[in-house]
Amino acid sequence: MNQTIQANPPEPRVLVETSRAVPLVTLSVTFTQGSVLDPEGLLGLTRLTGRLMRRTGGGLSADQIDTRIDTLGASLGVDVTHSAISFQGTCISRSIEGYVDVVKDVVAKASLSEHEFNKLKSESQAELLSMLDSDQSVARHWFRREMFADHPYGRPTGGTLVSVPKLQHGAAVEHAKRTIRRGNLLFAFAGDINPEQAQRFAADIAAVVPSGASPEVEIDEPRFVSGRQLVVVDKPDRTQTQILIGTRGSHPKDADHTALHVANTVFGGTFTSRLMHEVRSKRGWSYGASSHLAYDRRRQPLSILTFPKAEDAAPCIELQIQLLEQWCEAGITQTELDWAKNYLIRSHAFSVDTASKRVSQKLDEVLYDLPKGYHEEYLANVQAVTLEQANQAVAERISPKDLLIVVVCTEKLVGAQLQAIVPNLEHYKVIPFNGEVQTETKT
Repeated sequence: MNQTIQANPPEPRVLVETSRAVPLVTLSVTFTQGSVLDPEGLLGLTRLTGRLMRRTGGGLSADQIDTRIDTLGASLGVDVTHSAISFQGTCISRSIEGYVDVVKDVVAKASLSEHEFNKLKSESQAELLSMLDSDQSVARHWFRREMFADHPYGRPTGGTLVSVPKLQHGAAVEHAKRTIRRGNLLFAFAGDINPEQAQRFAADIAAVVPSGASPEVEIDEPRFVSGRQLVVVDKPDRTQTQILIGTRGSHPKDADHTALHVANTVFGGTFTSRLMHEVRSKRGWSYGASSHLAYDRRRQPLSILTFPKAEDAAPCIELQIQLLEQWCEAGITQTELDWAKNYLIRSHAFSVDTASKRVSQKLDEVLYDLPKGYHEEYLANVQAVTLEQANQAVAERISPKDLLIVVVCTEKLVGAQLQAIVPNLEHYKVIPFNGEVQTETKT
């Protein structure tokens, strides 16, 4: 990960999607670097800093700023991902002037009080402890940690039970000064607002944000798992398991990304997919069975989620590996291709039926370095996918030989079965569900 400084940051970009259907305006103020900016050993600092800004805007207390927002008939939240810090919300259009004043106070005039910092720090620790009660959250946490290893995408945006207690108020104040800069601002407006108004409000907000250099982090392509690796997250007294299986996926800039997306729709992208049919309908092992292709600025994995009973975990994993191998070797059929394309084209209407959804697509295109016109050309690109392209994309992109299998379960009950059921298993690791280090490694 290399960091460079922009000498002359560009003017902020403004995205607008106008709709007069209802008198509401949605606004997003995004800083285009997120938790990848967390300093070494201080995971969660960017997220805590963003939340601190939201809670101390204009030097007010958290209750005072909430009251101010409520009085405007508005909402305002903050979301921190690996790639962005985003302040976003909705207001009644007649209140837009006052709402913009609130946003300015949050992004540029927050007091960042130490008292509120300490409250947020305690809340963050409580949230992390609460997440341990959710087996699926635990599975997703360790899936990313193991899949991305030392890559920034493997670092949890909310930090860990080890890192959050180490966060200090002074570090948050300095982090805000370093990251909240005009050079990496991106605006998105949707609803009852025209482009001229949006440009004016964006300029008004940008004017109070500190100018000058802004951090730019260059993130290398992740190195995904090699061979088959089984990671058991050991949680006591589990009668049900959470299973995530993953391998290298794709990025929308890949020429075959849409073809792989269509093929994955057949494999695990709908309620009538192969995975759902084989795992749920035929065997009743898991209420849900799905596969997902995510995207960010760099390539993400293909991930498969199931949650069978403990006694069904081993055969369920065995079946999923077999289905993956069959998918890669034989591909999909013309009938399946035609059905998937028809489904994606018809269901696309639900992705663009509101102005806020349409502007979110424009925002994603910029934020995640998608090909220009990615969403505008989506329907045409899906329609153009041929059977040969779909099957070639699966064969070339997906590797059943290189799998990460993460299972949240009680290890003493099913660990031996899981090891025995995975062909050509190269590595086995056991991690305590509430731990930060492995407790056992077997090769």
